[in-house]
Amino acid sequence: MSYSLDTPSAQTLKSEAKSLRQDRARAGQMLTHSAALEEVARAHGFRDWNTARAALPERVAVPFQVGMRVKGFYLEQPFTGLVLGVQLAHNMQNYTLTIHFDEPVNVTPNFMFAALRQRVVTTVDIHGVSPALRGNGQPQMRVLRA
Repeated sequence: MSYSLDTPSAQTLKSEAKSLRQDRARAGQMLTHSAALEEVARAHGFRDWNTARAALPERVAVPFQVGMRVKGFYLEQPFTGLVLGVQLAHNMQNYTLTIHFDEPVNVTPNFMFAALRQRVVTTVDIHGVSPALRGNGQPQMRVLRA
């Protein structure tokens, strides 16, 4: 299963249930915590709280955010750019990033002709290093905060 950054965590749903209980209490309607959890789970499209709890991660820690400025090396060429998209991979260890480079990067090994890329989608680990390697053993992508 893949989680995007708009996927709520179980902790987020618990917080929503607590807020719902408080709102209902102010309106004079008593609601048990378990009933609030069930209602919040259904509002997020789950059958019930147990289904939601089983499907959602406990917490999602994200080293990269949409709109973050980054720098690094793509195919061993330096770049600076902007993160346009982030998605947590199914293994909960890697992230798929969409990065728009400030200046196009030439990705050809020889300079007889140019193959420029300005936007790439890549998979990196929590440290910003791609698990995919080039023929020389170097990672395809290294991403750092700018």
